Amino acid sequence: MSAPTPTLQPGDKFGPWADGLSTAERRARLRCLRAIVHLVCGTHGADLAATLEQAEYDAEALRRSVDELGRLASLDRRKVLMTFAMLHRRSAQNRGSEP
Repeated sequence: MSAPTPTLQPGDKFGPWADGLSTAERRARLRCLRAIVHLVCGTHGADLAATLEQAEYDAEALRRSVDELGRLASLDRRKVLMTFAMLHRRSAQNRGSEP
């Protein structure tokens, strides 16, 4: 059973916001992204990190978190997204599926 995804713009449906994820997979992606935000942004990403933590159990926080990601400074946002994408690309290749 997959957890419902809040209403988002099509371009925002990636990572933990993708459609059709199981609850466990969504939480794993949120935790991964939260760790990256802590490492890359430090205190500048504290609000986003807190919202990502809430989003594990709250659909409204999940929707807000994608907006907060968009409000990061552009360099921080690029670093966060690049790191997240690299981690997921490697794990997808290890499973033998498409990147």
